[in-house]
Amino acid sequence: MSAPPKAIVAGATGHVGSGLMEQLAREGVAALGVTRSARPGTANAHVAIDLLDRGAVRAALADALADVTHVFYCARAPFRDGGGEDVAENVAMLRNLVESADDMAPLLSDVHIVEGGKWYDFASGSAATPAREDQPLPAARNFYHAQQEWLQDFQSGKRWRWTASRPSYVCAVRPGHGRNLVSTLGAYAAIRREESTVLDFPGDGAAFHALTEVTERNLLGRSILHLTSGSRARNAAFNVTNGDHFTWAEFWPRLAARFGMTPGEPRARALAPWMTEKAGLWTDIVRKSSLQQLPLDAVAHFPFADFLFGQKHDVASNTDRLHDAGFPDRIDSLAMLEAMLDEYRALRILP
Repeated sequence: MSAPPKAIVAGATGHVGSGLMEQLAREGVAALGVTRSARPGTANAHVAIDLLDRGAVRAALADALADVTHVFYCARAPFRDGGGEDVAENVAMLRNLVESADDMAPLLSDVHIVEGGKWYDFASGSAATPAREDQPLPAARNFYHAQQEWLQDFQSGKRWRWTASRPSYVCAVRPGHGRNLVSTLGAYAAIRREESTVLDFPGDGAAFHALTEVTERNLLGRSILHLTSGSRARNAAFNVTNGDHFTWAEFWPRLAARFGMTPGEPRARALAPWMTEKAGLWTDIVRKSSLQQLPLDAVAHFPFADFLFGQKHDVASNTDRLHDAGFPDRIDSLAMLEAMLDEYRALRILP
C-alpha cells in the first residue's frame, strides 16, 4: 500500500486489532492504538481511552489526529459469547471516534470498520448462502447493521470514504489468549486424549456436516490495507474469508491424527461446564509434557467452542467482491488449521 502518514486503530489489542497493528508495523506505517487500558510491549504506540466518553476521546486524540489519514475501527463493547450485544453502546463508541476524526483530522481519507459473520445471522438458518454483501438484512438486527447505517449516513458528502470488512472466525496464533479457535481445539483434543483414545465431536450431526469458513488474521490485515490504500473500494462492505469452505467432518480426522487418536462421532455436549472440571487434568498434561505454565483458560475458551459447535447451518460467504476489488489472496483453511496447531506445539503450549 501507499503508506499513510498515520493510522488510528480502535480495539488495538483485540484479536483483530492486534493483528492489524502488527501488519501496519510491518508496512512501516505509524499507528496509534486505542484500547480500554494501556498495554505495554505491543506493536506501535497505544493510548487508553474510554470510547463511550466523547470528551475523553477528543481530549486524548487532539494532537494525534492532526496528521491522521486512516481510522481502523476494530472495537466492541463488552459482550459474552451467545449473548446479545448492546447496540447503543457500540454505535456510540464508533460515533465518538469518527466524529472526532471528521472534526479534527484534516487529512482523513479512510474510515474502515470491521464487522463479521453476525451480519448475516447464519445461526438462524435463514441466510442465503454463500452470503453476498448486498443481500437483504436478516430479521434479527444487530449492532453491525446499526453501525454501518450510521457511518453511511454520516459519511454522505464528506471528503473521506468508508469501507467495511466482514471476516468469519478469525484464526491466529496468540499465546496466552484463550479465546482462540485453534488453541481451544488443541486443548480439547489433548484433554480427551488423557481420558480416551477416541476424539468425539462435541456437537450434533447437523453441526458436524454444515459448511463453515474461517479467516486467517494476517490475510484479514492485508485485505484491510488493500481496501484502504487507493483500491477501487469505496463506500462498500466486503466479505473477507480464506476463500474456501469446509466441514468439521472433514477436519476431525486431521485433528485426531495430530494427537494420535481415533476420530469419533458427533456427541453433543456443552464443553463450558464440563471443561471447568478439567483444570487439574490440564495441569497434569502441562507437567508431563513440559509445556509452558499456562492455565487452561489462557489456552482455551470453551463458551466460544460451544457457540461454534452449536452452529447447525452453513456458515459460508461469497468473496467475489473482495477479489474483484483486486485482492488476490486465498488460503487453504484445513492446512492453515493444522499449521497453527503445529505452531502451538512448537511453542510448547499444546502437547
